Amino acid sequence: MTFIATAATACRVSKIPANIARSAARLAAVQALYQREMGGDPLPKLLTEFHAHRLGQEIEGADYAEADGALFNDLVTGTVARQDEADTLISAALASGWSMDRLDRPMRALLRAATYELLARSDIAAATIINEYIDISHAFHEEKEARFVNGLLDTVARRVRG
Repeated sequence: MTFIATAATACRVSKIPANIARSAARLAAVQALYQREMGGDPLPKLLTEFHAHRLGQEIEGADYAEADGALFNDLVTGTVARQDEADTLISAALASGWSMDRLDRPMRALLRAATYELLARSDIAAATIINEYIDISHAFHEEKEARFVNGLLDTVARRVRG
């Protein structure tokens, strides 16, 4: 089972309220960032592929939520643009002896997107952002890692939002 198919199962919906569309955008952004790290796809190509073939599409016989396209674009482009800043904040929040390289690629993609959102989207409450990414972490990891996401993002949020 691939990373994208596994993650997409977390977002099956029939009617799409705004909060579901935002959740779908966050999940898709994590998938896109993971794909970019794996293959080095140029950003315009990646965005076009996701808009044309992933967001709100049927994949392997399942219909997936229509994502908030503007939020998806902001998360992907903003995370890429501010990746060094996000990596510095994440690294500072890791336990002594840990580095970004020790995290698996899906976790790095998730933490980078969440950190970017904490940095750039002051219109969204930190608790909302943290809870959304904890939910997304369950699509890829066990409960232990979800607790790790919670603790790390809480530390980052306190540093960037006070």
